[in-house]
Amino acid sequence: MAVKPVPKIALNDGNLIPQLGFGVFQIEPKDTAQAVGKALEVGYRHVDTAEMYGNEAEVGQAIRASGLDRDEVFVTSKLSNGFHRPDDARTAFESTLRALQFDYLDLFLIHWPLPTLYDGDFVSTWKVLKEFQQDGRARSIGVSNFQVPHLERLAAEAEVTPAVNQVEVHPYFGNEEVRAYGATHNILTEAWSPIAQGRVLDDPTVIDIADEVGRTPAQVVLRWHVQRGDIVFPKSTTPKRVEENFQIFDFDLDEATMDRINCLDRGEAGRQGPDPDTFDYVPS
Repeated sequence: MAVKPVPKIALNDGNLIPQLGFGVFQIEPKDTAQAVGKALEVGYRHVDTAEMYGNEAEVGQAIRASGLDRDEVFVTSKLSNGFHRPDDARTAFESTLRALQFDYLDLFLIHWPLPTLYDGDFVSTWKVLKEFQQDGRARSIGVSNFQVPHLERLAAEAEVTPAVNQVEVHPYFGNEEVRAYGATHNILTEAWSPIAQGRVLDDPTVIDIADEVGRTPAQVVLRWHVQRGDIVFPKSTTPKRVEENFQIFDFDLDEATMDRINCLDRGEAGRQGPDPDTFDYVPS
């Protein structure tokens, strides 16, 4: 049976982004090229990396080795927390392009707002990303882990609206306030940690639904994400799981089933990752 193609969604700048991507967070550099190569072989055409992941070079290596044209693969990277000051951000972006050996990125994000660092100034950092978009080296620009007040500040002090906001979202933490702001202001939500680092896969409700629809728990949860309209990029170095995670566009969850998963939301108590309001990690 042929695998259905991944839908593409329009960003607020007119560019298109594949709704399903392949994430490389916590994949060791030595394993990254092989993992990305397998994902591209399966059919993924969207890869999400970051300066702080330490594997940008290997992502670029895998894409070149795949034989695919550069414009066939949507690639995202993110600004390291140590380079928010404008000149540092410019240098860091150039380093990202060199590591990937690309002339441009499809999407570049501020990785964390870091409101307790840099005098709380992420607006000047955002304006530098606008420069990258204006000169064509970043086709689209966005943010990651921004809370509603952070987004409101950008709206008040900057001219360009982020194309995406990449935030923690999974059945235990729907992050609904941030998602609702994005929906209202034409900012697409990208879901990181989409299966809560595997925790939701053992949930009795998810297991029951998987049995009912004849799919894996991971496929059920990823399908829940895409039916909510979010962009999602699961990560795996297991070839079988890479393939299974791609096979989520040939079935649907009905409204009642979606509601059963929605009811798993634990609010802030379900958050697995750091709180963006206080997170202040800077790589040494």
